Amino acid sequence: MASIIRWIKAHWPSQRRLVQLYAAVLYNAHVKGFIRGEIYTGPAKALCVPGLNCYSCPGAVSACPLGALQNALAASSQRAPWYVLGILLVYGVTLGRTVCGWLCPVGWIQELLHKLPLPKLKKGRWSHALGYLRYWILAALVVAMPLWYAVKDVPLPAFCKYVCPAGTLEGARNLLAHPANADAFSMLGLLFTRKWIVLILFIVSAAFIYRAFCRFICPLGAIYGLFNRISLLGVRVEAASCTSCGRCVSTCKMDVRKVGDAGCIHCGECIDACPEKAIRFQAGKWVLRKNEGVKEGAANEKL
Repeated sequence: MASIIRWIKAHWPSQRRLVQLYAAVLYNAHVKGFIRGEIYTGPAKALCVPGLNCYSCPGAVSACPLGALQNALAASSQRAPWYVLGILLVYGVTLGRTVCGWLCPVGWIQELLHKLPLPKLKKGRWSHALGYLRYWILAALVVAMPLWYAVKDVPLPAFCKYVCPAGTLEGARNLLAHPANADAFSMLGLLFTRKWIVLILFIVSAAFIYRAFCRFICPLGAIYGLFNRISLLGVRVEAASCTSCGRCVSTCKMDVRKVGDAGCIHCGECIDACPEKAIRFQAGKWVLRKNEGVKEGAANEKL
């Protein structure tokens, strides 16, 4: 019995992992959609969840902020997209990329895939440089193309249509798996095949590279990253205690140059890695989590 208890404790999900699971379940809590093979179109769909979660998923109770932004820009010739921009501003100022580390189902799925016992490709200059690609994707597919086609009165959410793996994984796959949508297979074409190839690349890359989609592709993470330094919630460094040893950066699996920059997802793993206990997870001035252990220097003095 004691060995069983030890195994359960060793494999029990972390607090962050549980929050990721709860977020994914809450985002897709419309069980009737899975049962009927239908997309929920009720009043809650006018709202946006913080993370990347496809509108077309049968269980999705609210909209995806990235999809909503593209649709709003596509309709900008008729009305300004203030509502969606306001939502992104609120999420950005309050949460920043804490959304990516704690509240995004796509990020959670990638972390689970990365646990597969396969060789892992470590970060380096190549991955940091490739991280700028997400800003180009944001500018081109999320902003420029929807605005360009809005002038022609042609709605085009380009990122959702051509790239986003969440749409294929959560939306298309779940809808096509339901017998009620069997006749939809006859309408599938080259675009659908391409999206499946993108999904396969997403799965394979996540297995070998930690959060590859988040680091190199995701425009929503690029948006939230712009708010990382000012967001209310996130990982912060106590400057007076920091010795710039670099342990936090070397421990981090993301492509950060320093704690809390645009690449940081505020997962909090660096908190326990800091020998000076200088890193904390905070909501404004309130400390939500810190390393309660003894500093390395103090421990050596005791010895």
